[in-house]
Amino acid sequence: MATAIWRNASRLRSFNRCLYARSLSQFRSSIPSSTTTPHSLCALSLPSFPPVIPVGAEFKSLGIYGRFLSNSTATPTENQEKPSSSSKTNSEETQNTGGSQQSSGSEGKPVRGGPVSWLSFLLLLATGIGIIFYYDNLKKRHIEEISNASKAVKEGPSAGKAAIGGPFNLVNHDGKRVTEKDFKGKWTLVYFGFTHCPDICPDELLKLAAAIDKIKEKGGIDIVPVFISVDPERDTVEQVREYVKEFHPNLVGLTGTPDEIKKVARAYRVYYMKTAEEDSDYLVDHSIVMYLMDPNMEFVKFFGKNNDVNSLTDGVIKEISQRKK
Repeated sequence: MATAIWRNASRLRSFNRCLYARSLSQFRSSIPSSTTTPHSLCALSLPSFPPVIPVGAEFKSLGIYGRFLSNSTATPTENQEKPSSSSKTNSEETQNTGGSQQSSGSEGKPVRGGPVSWLSFLLLLATGIGIIFYYDNLKKRHIEEISNASKAVKEGPSAGKAAIGGPFNLVNHDGKRVTEKDFKGKWTLVYFGFTHCPDICPDELLKLAAAIDKIKEKGGIDIVPVFISVDPERDTVEQVREYVKEFHPNLVGLTGTPDEIKKVARAYRVYYMKTAEEDSDYLVDHSIVMYLMDPNMEFVKFFGKNNDVNSLTDGVIKEISQRKK
């Protein structure tokens, strides 16, 4: 029995040598090499088991041989797969290492500050304040220079008077020829209108008549009110006479030919035009202005429709008082 076990052990050692040589040759064949690997050891044939081995021992030894063969054949495949897995692991570790290096590198870099630091902000603020103060002082100096220059300028000759007024030759409500010279030496208020005016002209003439009386009472100044017609075709001497009597006894009515009315209207810068003509009934659109003329029949000031009796009275008294000084 002992001799049989020893023989089996010897055969097992021989089989192990053969398997080792075969696995070594397969491993070397996977690596390129200029040297050739001897296959003499792999050519050994498996020894046959003699029938003298007990049945139980033979099956036991055969099971060991089978397990050894299966492990030996699977070993090269596992050895081939391990490098690939190890290479994957190495690549993953390399990537992880690289990523960690990148992260550590990014963490290690100093974080840059914003585009505006406190120092630059303070410099910008100081510059803005300085610019504001500079232009403020410049503006003050400019205003002072203008003020000083205006104070230093001496009063020169008058720039001239408005080109309002001029010579005229018309007929009064008594049928007499009159010119601007007949009114010199007196303060005069001149109004242009027409006797067929439905509302504006009567209102303005009533205001004029009331202001004349108040100027006499408050200022002791005699004013001559003058009405000049802008409708010479209908406003005859008789028509003007009857019309002016309705407003004030001192109201002077003037009319004339169309050319004469056109000339005096142009001299006083008065606009007038016929509108809505139906047969002989029509209206005349015209300027609504009163002209204050001095004793030389020169223009002083005009008063529009927005002046009431009181403002017209005070305005005329003020202008005359300033002229008399």
